[in-house]
Amino acid sequence: MMNTARCISLVVSDVDGTLLDDNKQLTQGAPAAVQRLYQAGIRFTIASARPPRMTRELLQALQVKEPSACFNGALIIGLDEKVLRKVPMLSADAQRVADDIFKHGFDLWVWTDTDWYVSNPVGVHVAHHEEQMGRKATHLTTQDMSHFEVLKLVGVSDEHDALAAAEKELSGPQNADISATRSSAYYLDVTNAKANKGEVVLMLSEMLHIPAENVATIGDMTTDALMFGKSGTSIAMGNASDDVKAQATFVTRTNNQDGFAYAMDAFVLSRATSRVTAD
Repeated sequence: MMNTARCISLVVSDVDGTLLDDNKQLTQGAPAAVQRLYQAGIRFTIASARPPRMTRELLQALQVKEPSACFNGALIIGLDEKVLRKVPMLSADAQRVADDIFKHGFDLWVWTDTDWYVSNPVGVHVAHHEEQMGRKATHLTTQDMSHFEVLKLVGVSDEHDALAAAEKELSGPQNADISATRSSAYYLDVTNAKANKGEVVLMLSEMLHIPAENVATIGDMTTDALMFGKSGTSIAMGNASDDVKAQATFVTRTNNQDGFAYAMDAFVLSRATSRVTAD
C-alpha cells in the first residue's frame, strides 16, 4: 500500500460528501490541504456530478489548476470553462432511461450543457438545488428526449431503497451503453457509459500525461467507486457505505470531520515525505 501511495502525481476528488460537509460547505481544512499537495508537486482536480455553474466557486476557492470533470465526466472543462470533451447520451438510451424513471414514479431532471429541466418544479430537492444554482429550473413539459442533447438524466426520490433498486436494475448487463450510479441517496445519475468517474481518471491520465497508477482518488458514493477501480490509490470517506469502503485502499474520517484534509496528510503527503527521506 505504501509503495502505491509513494507514486502519486495527481489527486482526483469527489465534491459532495467529500470536499463538502453535510451543510454543503467546503470543509475547513480542504483549501490548505490542496495547497500542500501543489507544494509537494502533486496536482489536483475534481470529478463531480454537478454542472459547471455549481463547481466554479469551488474551483476558485481551491485554486485548482487542472481540467475538471462535471456531470460525472460527461463534460471535461478547462480553467477558462472551455469544453475540452463532451459525451452526450444517445437519444435512444436517454428515452429508454427517462421512460424507466417515470415508470418508477421518480421525478426526472434533464441536464444539457446549457440548461436544467425538471418534471416536477415543486418536487423534492428542486428548491435547494435552485438556491445552489442561483437560478430557477426550467419546467420539463415533454417526455420526448429527442428534443435535447442530454448529458445527464437524474431520477430523484426520497424513497432511497427504491432508488437503490433502480440503480441495480439500470446497471445490469443489458444496459452496457449507459452508466447508472447514485451520487447521493436521493439522486440516481445516468450518463453515457463513457461518461463516468472511472473514465474521468483515464481521460485525465491521458490529458495530463500521468499514468493512472500514479493517480489517487477520493470519494464517498458508488459513483466514486468507479474511480477507485481505475486509480493506483483510492480513499473512501468515513461517511461512505461499507460497500464503497471495501473497494478503497484506505478509509479516512467523515466529511464532517475534515476527512479530505486528513486523508491528504495521512495517506498522500506523508508517503511522499517518506519517499524523499528514504531516497
